[in-house]
Amino acid sequence: MKTTPYLQLPAMAAAYPLPNPSSSGNNNSRNQPVVAFTTPQNYAGRLSHLLQLKGFRPLWCPTVIVQTTPLTIAALHLRLSNPNPNNSPALEDFSAIAFTSRTGISAFSEALADINSTPLASSGETFTISALGKDAELLDSAFIDRLCKNPRRIKVLVPQISTPTGLVESLGFGRGRRVLCPVPAVVGLEEPPVVPAFLRDLASREWFPERVNAYETRWAGPLCAEEVVRRISVGDDEGLNAVIFTSTGEVDGLLKSLREGFGMEWGAVRMRWPRLVVAAHGPVTAAGAERLGVGVDVVSSRFDSFGGVVDGLIHLLKDIRDGRAF
Repeated sequence: MKTTPYLQLPAMAAAYPLPNPSSSGNNNSRNQPVVAFTTPQNYAGRLSHLLQLKGFRPLWCPTVIVQTTPLTIAALHLRLSNPNPNNSPALEDFSAIAFTSRTGISAFSEALADINSTPLASSGETFTISALGKDAELLDSAFIDRLCKNPRRIKVLVPQISTPTGLVESLGFGRGRRVLCPVPAVVGLEEPPVVPAFLRDLASREWFPERVNAYETRWAGPLCAEEVVRRISVGDDEGLNAVIFTSTGEVDGLLKSLREGFGMEWGAVRMRWPRLVVAAHGPVTAAGAERLGVGVDVVSSRFDSFGGVVDGLIHLLKDIRDGRAF
């Protein structure tokens, strides 16, 4: 695959090994269905591992790069630091932090590590930190200890429905309180409506949301769809069975690469490879894909983890093999 200056993946700690971009396993796995996924590097190892466990050949084709930058860390430092030691700690004017992504938590934790004192006092009203699904695993005792020396002051909230809307509902009515929202700055792509809608929903529930751009979601460049394009142009043995999207930005990144890198529209992809299955991790991603003109065949009913979308993909591919679908 050609190299591109856009695709510069930062080194990150990961629970699972980070797959090689555009690698789909070895010669011993030729009879396994090939599943491309456009997930950024922070989720790639986990999803690749799960696909392998379920008998797929994972093909990592990241279409967006997600990372902190000096500018985003500086924005977080501004919220977490108090230049006047006579004032109350920096987050005392807030009642909650609402994390909509794992990267938001990681970025916030990175900034916390640079602060000499905790941004919350040991005494005061209950302070809520909220996250979606498995992302809440990062809100551990070490994170809470850097936030406040009194863990009993902190309430960790994980909504039953792992969507931004579910998070808003679980927070309840704000009654004029402030909530800090570490979200991405989108670069090179149109910002999906998810975050603006999330902030509007919080305001409609009488919260005062304060947005902080905690990290960047950046387009991976005009060649990021190259392996997808190559595989839909070859035979069954080296082709592509499915693609998984885990965010609207990934869909937009793939479509932009098709257009600008290869002069193709999504309709041409479907015509060349009509049996390609499109899977979306949760209804928010599915709605975003449909809005961009990409029809979705599988939407996970469980979206607190990637298990739901992978299981849904297994069932549909089995129906296709048995002649009950497509």
